[in-house]
Amino acid sequence: MNKFLSISLLSANFGQLNHEVELINKSAADWIHLDVMDGVFVPNISFGIPVIEAIGAAAKKPLDAHLMIVNPEHYLETFASLGINWLTVHYEACTHLHRTLQKIQSLGMKPGVALNPHTPVNSVIDVLTVADMVLVMSVNPGFGGQQFIEHSYRRISELKELLIRENASALIQVDGGVNAHNAPALYAAGADVLVAGNAVFSATQPLEAITQTKK
Repeated sequence: MNKFLSISLLSANFGQLNHEVELINKSAADWIHLDVMDGVFVPNISFGIPVIEAIGAAAKKPLDAHLMIVNPEHYLETFASLGINWLTVHYEACTHLHRTLQKIQSLGMKPGVALNPHTPVNSVIDVLTVADMVLVMSVNPGFGGQQFIEHSYRRISELKELLIRENASALIQVDGGVNAHNAPALYAAGADVLVAGNAVFSATQPLEAITQTKK
């Protein structure tokens, strides 16, 4: 199976957003990752609909949106209208998760479900028939640049075993503390999609950082 790299704009320079998006367009990355935070589900506010609209107008790669918000089901049609390709909601934020994932699918997007570091990976067993991706958070959600949580490797491996056992085809995405140094081990553990942000935008050569992480 192909391995993908999605670049998070959370650590980008928002004063030069078009430049940052164009950098990703020209890079070896596969997707552009959008961390949407509401200050309620997580203790931070990132960006909203007008910014995503501007990103979408400049982006030449698929948009991968990660909703760290309460009541994500209220905004599904809006994100579909913005041209989002992959839309991930949190297990911990959805009272009716199966219904929400079905709705995302019906709107023409690929549904994903995210798990906080404390949430058992087998929590998603009953939605694997409608989830195209499971996102394993390898930091506590809310801020970029955090230190990678080491037991995430075990969680990824456990999730991979669950997917094989259930004959499920969902991709495994990993977000938080990802860089060129731990990427090989994350892919080896079973990850299909890595999300990198701070490791890219804090690098002196962001394009090279993307290439090395992708390798």
